[in-house]
Amino acid sequence: MKLYGGMDLHSTNVVTQLIDEGDKVFYRKKQSCDLEQILKGLEPFKDSIEGIAVESTYNWYWLVDGLKAAGYRGASGEYGSGQAIRR
Repeated sequence: MKLYGGMDLHSTNVVTQLIDEGDKVFYRKKQSCDLEQILKGLEPFKDSIEGIAVESTYNWYWLVDGLKAAGYRGASGEYGSGQAIRR
């Protein structure tokens, strides 16, 4: 199964959601901005995640860099330049 992720990053929290090709929500969680905890929440789905888009107006570098370092594909954080991961 293929899953697609979106993260809405704020100054003190991030909301993460994973959906499948039929837009069924498999995971949705609001967490503090703690990379270790964010990666722990994504871990059960890692092999199924096709990519993750990060929406943020500023300060997204740490999250995108951390996701890429952990092996997640499609991580992008530039506000307003979003491209669809799912094609």
